[in-house]
Amino acid sequence: MRNSSIRPAASAILLASALNLAAAAPPTSATLDRGRYLMNGVVACANCHMARGPRGEYLPDKGLSGGLLFQDKMFTAYAPNVTQDRETGVGKWTDAQLARAIREGVRPDGSLIGPPMPVEFYRHMSDEDVNAIVAVLRTERAVSNAVPKSTYNFPLPPSWGPPVTSVKAPSRADKVKYGEYLATIGHCMECHTQRDPKGMLVTASLGSGGRVFPGPWGESISRNLTPHESGLKSWTDAQISNAVRGGVDRYGTPYKPPMAYQHYKNIDDSDMAALTAYLRSLPPRPFGE
Repeated sequence: MRNSSIRPAASAILLASALNLAAAAPPTSATLDRGRYLMNGVVACANCHMARGPRGEYLPDKGLSGGLLFQDKMFTAYAPNVTQDRETGVGKWTDAQLARAIREGVRPDGSLIGPPMPVEFYRHMSDEDVNAIVAVLRTERAVSNAVPKSTYNFPLPPSWGPPVTSVKAPSRADKVKYGEYLATIGHCMECHTQRDPKGMLVTASLGSGGRVFPGPWGESISRNLTPHESGLKSWTDAQISNAVRGGVDRYGTPYKPPMAYQHYKNIDDSDMAALTAYLRSLPPRPFGE
């Protein structure tokens, strides 16, 4: 007669083994495709994290090994190395730690990631999308590049908010809501909204532009994305699309970095239409106010 007392323990071992196998399962091709679309499109990870040359040009052979300098009166920050290098990159981080760093701005050692990492926006990224990005980051070739530590002229908050539990993207059927989701994870308002002396977004100026961005390209000023006379009120949908995906204003004048048009050109027509619908739904605000 078998001893039934061992069955719960045996079942627990089998369940644990099954869970481990599931956790170790490679991502599907659909997951990787989604991650690449986001990273090379609306989220534009390489716009900050890809290594650059002295004139701001991309250095693709060095991948997402970071080092880009962001400097203004509030901080001197460097984009970190997010390749799979175990010493200078994120090769030792678990998938959960990578997802937490993206959506909560917390490193595995518990320290907070500061601006310009747009954690306030990434907090709203869906579980599916953050997992897709993490899956693609795992495919990044390890590149050794020790990046300087960022410094801030204001105290970082204790956290960027409570722990993110589970997030689901809105339905694509609601074009404005889905466009808002894309604009959020694409952190459009990171550059197109004023910040207060503590580095926090001034929500009353959401989308009104006017921020100055110095860099190897000289100086660029973010434009007004709201449907105001000083913004997009008189722009056609095609002109908005050409500005975002083509990197030129409605008169054909090229935009300067950090506008990530090299990546936004990969945004598909459906998502571009949703983004445009959302921008048109914003309250009209004067430029820079």
